[in-house]
Amino acid sequence: MAMRDLVEVAGFPLALGRLYHAESHMWVVTGQPDRVRVGMDALGVETSGTLAQVSFLPAGSAIAAGRPFGQLEAAKFVGPLLSPVSGTLLATNEQVALDAALLERDPYGQGWLMEARVTEPEGDLAALLADPEEIRAWFAAKVADYKLKGVLAQ
Repeated sequence: MAMRDLVEVAGFPLALGRLYHAESHMWVVTGQPDRVRVGMDALGVETSGTLAQVSFLPAGSAIAAGRPFGQLEAAKFVGPLLSPVSGTLLATNEQVALDAALLERDPYGQGWLMEARVTEPEGDLAALLADPEEIRAWFAAKVADYKLKGVLAQ
């Protein structure tokens, strides 16, 4: 990813030029028409706390939008990694499985989580945030909301 795509919003890095699933803080980059790479945005990583372990379903597994494709264990959170798309899990980032802190260090680059073949790209991808200004506004509102709720320090 080019550094020009990385902007700061409310004190956090945000990568533009990709799609976002607002509820799960997952980003999506499209490759071939039916193939995507998925990761977690910096705010999702930060609000999870210090990462301890990331585990994934095996390659070849069927995945569904809004359903788990893996699990994240961290200081503040233990729970599922929710897929933003439906299809087949093609690959997972074994470097993140071996070193969960890679997700903290480079969430938009080397810290990607999985690659998938999307069953219905038109439907799944259309449901994600795509417009850069809409993404900035959503992200800034999430930071403000998390600060108000005490999830993030002021």
